[in-house]
Amino acid sequence: MRNFALILLLFISFNGFSQKFSKKEKELIIAGDVKTALPIYQTDNDDQHKVLLAQSEEISPKDKTLPILIERMRFALAETGGGVGIAAPQVGINRRVVLVQRFDKTGLPVEYFINPTIVWRSELLNKGPEGDLSIENFRDAFYRSHVIRLEYYDLENKKHDEMVEGFTAVIFQHEIDHLSGILIPDKLENEKDWQYKELKFYQKSKN
Repeated sequence: MRNFALILLLFISFNGFSQKFSKKEKELIIAGDVKTALPIYQTDNDDQHKVLLAQSEEISPKDKTLPILIERMRFALAETGGGVGIAAPQVGINRRVVLVQRFDKTGLPVEYFINPTIVWRSELLNKGPEGDLSIENFRDAFYRSHVIRLEYYDLENKKHDEMVEGFTAVIFQHEIDHLSGILIPDKLENEKDWQYKELKFYQKSKN
């Protein structure tokens, strides 16, 4: 019986069911009018910068406060007037939740992703400009994998697995970096000595 209880506990922990929001996190998520945006944290504020640099933990998809967080993140992203993604640390919650605009889907919907993990990245890279909602007046060019394989959960605790490519894949990589406390100025500094080889691709033309 004791062994069964131990196995059950390990199973629950592995699936993240025990990862509920703390009291402090809940208070932050439901503060004020829950039908409004949560403020976006900025790196020029020392306390907020520490949150942005912290590692984010998994959250139970069944937590009753999670839909409120997702909706307030959606409002926050919409208020930026041009942002294409946002991660929970950017609204002060160090949990593995991101919103991404899907440029690879009809209508360009903004979708949520719970406990997302990139399980594979292509060696073929894109290079393009990136900014950050949490860093004012910063923009530079970065290399990102052109294709990724992504695993994540929805609010019904259903696991999903999909391949994503192009600009949408770039957004996912940027937002998931936030969950590991990686900001793009730090990424730029860490990769400044990396060397890349430019490859040219050709398409057979029709006669």
